[in-house]
Amino acid sequence: MPALDRALSVCRVAVLALVLGAVPLVHAQVTPPGLPQADKQQIKQYTLNDDVFGRLAAATREARAAGIPPQAAPDATKVHSLNDLANQAMAADPRIPALVKKYGFTPREFMLANIALMNAIMALQARNDQALSGNLNQTWVNADNIRFVESHQAEVQALLRGQ
Repeated sequence: MPALDRALSVCRVAVLALVLGAVPLVHAQVTPPGLPQADKQQIKQYTLNDDVFGRLAAATREARAAGIPPQAAPDATKVHSLNDLANQAMAADPRIPALVKKYGFTPREFMLANIALMNAIMALQARNDQALSGNLNQTWVNADNIRFVESHQAEVQALLRGQ
């Protein structure tokens, strides 16, 4: 399973890069298993764009500069919705809610943007890695987000490198 380990490592780095993106990464994709169908559908339909990515990147850079530490995975036993996931992330550091709001996100949308970005990154990784592609749940793949990440590779890579 070296390919899956590599993919998880990349995804962990990505979530560390997206300091506020406190989502569980026990699988190749970022999707909590016990979410209601409506939340799952919203994750699938959420579409990244220049505005969302720019605000997400700015919030991430500011979080790093402020010394907000990377967030641990949430307690999966307490995650029954995207709102639960967002609430755990916001409670992890008292500076996070204000930072998320400053960049025009609701906590829920911030989680959706992070999940969308991570899933698109993982889907692109899976294209080039046969072992990973077998672990990719196509349910969460949004083709528009994959195209967005492909067309913004330099910016995404810079964000993942902490720049």
